[in-house]
Amino acid sequence: MERAMAVTVERLGMEWRRERGAMAFHPTRIPVPRFSGVDKQRFLHELYPLRKPAVLTDLDLGACKTQWSLDYMSRRGGERQVKIHVSELPQMDFIQKNFLYRSLPFNVFVQRAAENKHRDFFISEDEKYYLRSLGEDPRKDIADIATQFPELAADIQIPEFFQKDQFFSSVFRISSPGLQLWTHYDVMDNLLIQVTGKKRVVLYSPRDAPYLYLSGDKSEVLDVDKPDLAKYPLFSQARRYECTLHAGDVLFIPALWFHNTVAEEFGVGVNVFWKHLTPEFYDRTDTYGNKDLTAASRATQILDRALKTLDELPEEYKDFYARKMVLRVQAKAYSANYE
Repeated sequence: MERAMAVTVERLGMEWRRERGAMAFHPTRIPVPRFSGVDKQRFLHELYPLRKPAVLTDLDLGACKTQWSLDYMSRRGGERQVKIHVSELPQMDFIQKNFLYRSLPFNVFVQRAAENKHRDFFISEDEKYYLRSLGEDPRKDIADIATQFPELAADIQIPEFFQKDQFFSSVFRISSPGLQLWTHYDVMDNLLIQVTGKKRVVLYSPRDAPYLYLSGDKSEVLDVDKPDLAKYPLFSQARRYECTLHAGDVLFIPALWFHNTVAEEFGVGVNVFWKHLTPEFYDRTDTYGNKDLTAASRATQILDRALKTLDELPEEYKDFYARKMVLRVQAKAYSANYE
């Protein structure tokens, strides 16, 4: 009886702390600045060196803004098979894999993705869809809209803010209304071109990585609006950069900046990634643009071996020497050149 009461009290305490944490969540919100009519020279000399996100408006993106209707995309994209994510929940979680991979003809997929409820479905009538275009062989080939969707690629003009030999990939993305994608970072600079629809983007600085509870390149905090602060108490310290992209807006996302997106409407976009560092920094087997730089991967492997060696010590000594190691990393590697 006493044990049952103790368990009940503890459960109530956890629920109270969780509710209290949710009520107390007031993140620092920083609007992403918007700039109109930016040309290549201004981008490279004024905005790019800041290494901060920026929304670029009124760029010449070609005919896609007016032509990419549902019917037009269905006709031009045709019946080619595309591999898509299908989730019963609006928040897709790549760590827990709360979605299925399925294939549909592109023209069928586009029509379904635009619906709020479906007569034909895989899981439920409320399921959400997400297309992230892939290369012909995703293990070897990059995504390139000009290769995978040439009929549609002819309609879009990519802003030429980088040299042609820096180009890495152009990723075609289509999301159901209400779909939220997990928070993650990429190792390359990129432009997110919102061709149609409206999308909310939340970003976090690389310097706030200690507060994001990382698993690889992804954050374990799935709901960035109502996080479980009992489970993720440090998340409240992360500064939240935020913007809303409308049709025709382009968001510059510097490498290593974490981003989380919500499709407020059915939307079509194109991500363009480029290698802003020299080629030897990147993993040659990376076709997605999210594998850590080769030197970083080697350093992580060395760290894992060092931590395994510390396991040989008694807890008191392991704790002490681990703290010394953290101090050495801070003194050696932390930079004062960034916020």
